[in-house]
Amino acid sequence: MKAILLGLTAALFFSVTFVLNRSMELSGGHWAWSASLRYFFMLPMLIAIVGAQKRLRPVFHHLRTRPSEWLLWSTVGFGLFYAPIAFSTVYGPGWLVAATFQITIIAGSLLVPFLHKTSGFKQRIPIQSILISLVILAGVFIMQAEHASAVPFLNVWLCVLPLLLAAFAYPLGNRKMMHVAGNGLTTFQRVLGMTIASMPFWIILALYGASVHGLPGRSQISQSFIVAVSSGIIATVLFFYATELVKNDTAKLAGVEATQSGEVLFALIGEMLLLHTALPSTLTFSGMALVLAGMILHSLRAALAARKMKTIQT
Repeated sequence: MKAILLGLTAALFFSVTFVLNRSMELSGGHWAWSASLRYFFMLPMLIAIVGAQKRLRPVFHHLRTRPSEWLLWSTVGFGLFYAPIAFSTVYGPGWLVAATFQITIIAGSLLVPFLHKTSGFKQRIPIQSILISLVILAGVFIMQAEHASAVPFLNVWLCVLPLLLAAFAYPLGNRKMMHVAGNGLTTFQRVLGMTIASMPFWIILALYGASVHGLPGRSQISQSFIVAVSSGIIATVLFFYATELVKNDTAKLAGVEATQSGEVLFALIGEMLLLHTALPSTLTFSGMALVLAGMILHSLRAALAARKMKTIQT
C-alpha cells in the first residue's frame, strides 16, 4: 500500500504539468520551450540535491561506464515521454491529454515479457492487471467522448498519436534505466543521471523552439519552473521510488503505474480552478467514477498479493 500511496501522490504533482502546459499554450508559449525548460530547470536543482548528499561522483561514474545506454534510455524515458505530452497540449485541454496518456497503464503491462526475465524465461503479461486497467481506460475513453466529438478529426489524432508514443516511452525508459543503474544509485541519483544524459535532446528541441518561435516569455519561464519543481522533481522522484519498491513484482508494479490515472482527476480540477474550465457533464463524471474504481481495484489486488506472499513466507 505504501507504493500505491506514493504513486497517487506523484499523480497529484504530475497533474501540474498538464494544467500549466495548457496554460502556457493558451497564453502563446511554444510547446518546445514548455518541454525543454522543464529539464533545464531540473538539472541544477538535482545537482544541488545530490551534491548536498555528497553523491555526485557515483552518478558520473555510471554515466562514463555505460554512456550509450544512459543516452538511449534517458532520451526514451524523458525525451520521448515529455516532448510528445507538451506537443499534445496544442490540440487538447490538459485533462484530455492526461486522460489519453493513461494508455501507459496497459503499455507498462504489455512490456513485461520484454523487460522482465526470471531464470532465463520471460515473464507472462499480468492478465489480471490488464483487465483491471481496462476498467480505468473505459473511464478515460468515456471522459474523452464528449470533447472528441466537438473538435476536428485532425486535432484528435495530433493529440492522440504523440501520446501513444509517450505512453510506451515512459515505462520503457524507466524500467530499462532501473536495470542499467541496478542497485548502485539512489532515486535522486538516477533521475539526475537521466536528466544529464537527455540534455542533448533538450538542447536540440530548444534550438528548434528558438528558430520557429523565438525566446520564451517571462510567464512561460516562471510556469516552466513550477512544472520543473512539482512534476520534474517531486513527482518524478516519488514515482520512481514507488516503482523501485515493487520492481521485482510485476503485478504490484502495474498497480503503481495505474495510480497515475489520478492525473486525470487532478488535472480536471486544476483546470477548473485555474483556467476556469466549464463543469464536466454527467457522462464525464461517470468516466471519473470508473477511473477511481480501477485505482481502488489495483490497490486492493496489490494489498491481497502482499498478504498472500507474507502468509506463504511464514
